[in-house]
Amino acid sequence: MAMEREKFSSRFGFILISAGCAIGLGNVWRFPYIVGKYGGALFVLIYLLFLVILGAPIMTMEFAVGRGSQKSAVKAFEVLQPQKKSWKWIGYFQAAGNYVLMMFYTTVGGWMISYFIKMLKGDFVGIDSQSVANIFQQSLEDPFLQVFWMCFVVFVAFGICSLGLQNGVEKVTKVMMSSLFVILIVLVVRAVTLPGSEKGLTFYLIPDLSVISKYGLLEIIFAAMGQAFFTLSLGIGAIAIFGSYIDKKRCLFGETLSVCTLDTLVAIMSGLIIFPACFAFGVNPESGPGLVFITLPSIFNEMWLGQVWGCLFFVFMSFAALSTIIAVFENIISFGMDLFHWTRRKSVIVNLIAMLILSLPCALGFNVLDFIQPFGAGTYIQDLEDFFVTYNFLPLGSLAYLIFCTSRYGWGFEKFIEEANTGVGMKFPKWTRIYLKYILPCIIIFIFIQGYWTFFM
Repeated sequence: MAMEREKFSSRFGFILISAGCAIGLGNVWRFPYIVGKYGGALFVLIYLLFLVILGAPIMTMEFAVGRGSQKSAVKAFEVLQPQKKSWKWIGYFQAAGNYVLMMFYTTVGGWMISYFIKMLKGDFVGIDSQSVANIFQQSLEDPFLQVFWMCFVVFVAFGICSLGLQNGVEKVTKVMMSSLFVILIVLVVRAVTLPGSEKGLTFYLIPDLSVISKYGLLEIIFAAMGQAFFTLSLGIGAIAIFGSYIDKKRCLFGETLSVCTLDTLVAIMSGLIIFPACFAFGVNPESGPGLVFITLPSIFNEMWLGQVWGCLFFVFMSFAALSTIIAVFENIISFGMDLFHWTRRKSVIVNLIAMLILSLPCALGFNVLDFIQPFGAGTYIQDLEDFFVTYNFLPLGSLAYLIFCTSRYGWGFEKFIEEANTGVGMKFPKWTRIYLKYILPCIIIFIFIQGYWTFFM
């Protein structure tokens, strides 16, 4: 007898959780830096355009495949297209993407929580930026700490998932995401009222056309396209799973736009915290871990009540990381339930053990295993895992959804449109068929090749 599939208790829960999956650390440590590099507001406008023409159609397809099949990625293609057995392997490919993503994301999630504790204890009070950098370096070099915080994140996230969809995932994510937006607003207000912050706001919000002559419009467009594509965590079925938990009362395109709007809001508000703060204290907003773990703690140090703002910031970052981890763990748990008909409890236990083991190489890659340098000196195991996800699983998985939903060898455009437009709300436009079938796949293939080119060249 098949188990009754769990459902979300509310539409609000579904939108917040899907947004929680999409809102990750890329919104904070990649978005502001790329915006800064490519001319502030000009980049943001191009990015928003691509979010609608690139991200939204694929997210709608993921939701439609999930809702139409009532399964996670491992079974969805098979259920919707039982004649073509090869689609099943695409499902397994996407499932692998979830595991690889979590192999390093759990470690980074651990950094966020450990930094919140450091802020709380006052570890950064009264020290210079070099000492802040040293603290980050020392924490990376401590294998015990790295593994401890990684395990902490894995246990917390699986613990929440073990309580079930409504009582665990939905309840906790609603609280986290609502708090995340409140904290963001508080931090934005603090940042934009700093003396000297207006330079940062001008830089961020007024388009600077001089960058076109510096980088060329094409490079700016490619960067915006890439960021729009990667920000939504598309292509590994992490979004599709939530489609399988909703009813058919509403059309899917409107829901997609709600999720995209929340995702973009967090990215743009992060910029409203980071640029005014950096400009107020004359610091260059860089990218990656350095921004979050070295630059910003140094800035909070200079602020009045800096410890409070620092704690709030790292609570926000922890929630952004945890919401993604919980969402992807929910997907991973559903693989076991769909493939092997395990109970939720059994799937949680098996995957908890698997995830602890799989996350070890990344956690130990900065210390015990730092002799493994996959891309040459100064690179780590994390870089390799990130490369697999960012440059392979996400674009190729998205391409698979696109082909599946537009080709007669897959589910087909008619069935996709029928599923997407079931219910009330904003309909997915049928006239996009030619664009989705012929133009968008070329754009994704281009992003894939461009990714390899920029990475290796």
